[in-house]
Amino acid sequence: MAQSNFVDYVKVFVRSGNGGPGSSHMRREKFIAKGGPDGGDGGRGGHVILRGNEQLWTLLHLKFRKHVFAGHGLSGGGSLSTGAYGDDIVLEVPLGTIAKDPDTFEELFEITEHGQEVFLMKGGKGGLGNDHFKTATNQAPRYAQPGEDGLEGWRILELKLLADVGLVGFPNAGKSTLLSVVSAAKPKIADYAFTTLVPNLGIVSYRDNKSFVMADIPGIIEGAHEGKGLGLRFLRHIERNSMLLFLVPADSDDIHKEYNVLVNELKLYNPELLDKERILAISKSDMLDDELKDEIKKDLPTIPYVFISSVAQQGLNELKDEIWKALNQ
Repeated sequence: MAQSNFVDYVKVFVRSGNGGPGSSHMRREKFIAKGGPDGGDGGRGGHVILRGNEQLWTLLHLKFRKHVFAGHGLSGGGSLSTGAYGDDIVLEVPLGTIAKDPDTFEELFEITEHGQEVFLMKGGKGGLGNDHFKTATNQAPRYAQPGEDGLEGWRILELKLLADVGLVGFPNAGKSTLLSVVSAAKPKIADYAFTTLVPNLGIVSYRDNKSFVMADIPGIIEGAHEGKGLGLRFLRHIERNSMLLFLVPADSDDIHKEYNVLVNELKLYNPELLDKERILAISKSDMLDDELKDEIKKDLPTIPYVFISSVAQQGLNELKDEIWKALNQ
């Protein structure tokens, strides 16, 4: 996925259609001079609908579509004819898309399934024709109901990536390298911080034709929950992962301390993230001998851990086994 093509936030102005007015028509036919009211109802206004599409991974197609207007309903006619409905507008979005109110930032709903449809703005109801208003004492009403106005306003669409495994680590911890080795994903890789500026997804093959989806989230730094670094822009993507894979390089000054900083940033951003299953991978472990590994093990957090090297392809099968076990507990 090209970095310039990854869009996970758009703000659009949305307007649903007005309902059509009801008709105040009176029946007039040969030999029926005073046939009474037969005005039909107005058509409802068009809805603006979000529909989940599992083939989409980004909101790029909505980036330059700032205004979305649905069609208006038409007025009712004689002979109890209902007016045509306004044209609906359907916006297809990736799974994991959340709609928010831009003023309160209230989360309105989330699209999580392929084909799921939710109203972003409902169209106005059509007005009732004069046929609905006839009574025993008023048999020829010459009035009808106007249609309801549609709704309008700004809406935020925000994408949280859906993945089985989210890679969590400081910049330059080796997350992109790991993803490139265990999947067919081709993230940008270089030996400096913040190489990854957008999340990357890869499908990791496992035994017996099984697979799981891994997301490389741009690096976290201390203070990310306050917006430092790439901060809040990508922390939200971690929320939708089933489990978290913490990556700390073997040449870190203090692996346990670095892990605690990462955990603390997630906790300060959203404490519920700590309810997810966690695995620690010590990357770049090809530089360690058995004696050093035994020394490091004495001060590791009490979660499942694996020593790996993406370049030397060491420990990767063991890591996949641990991930699969955590995903299927």
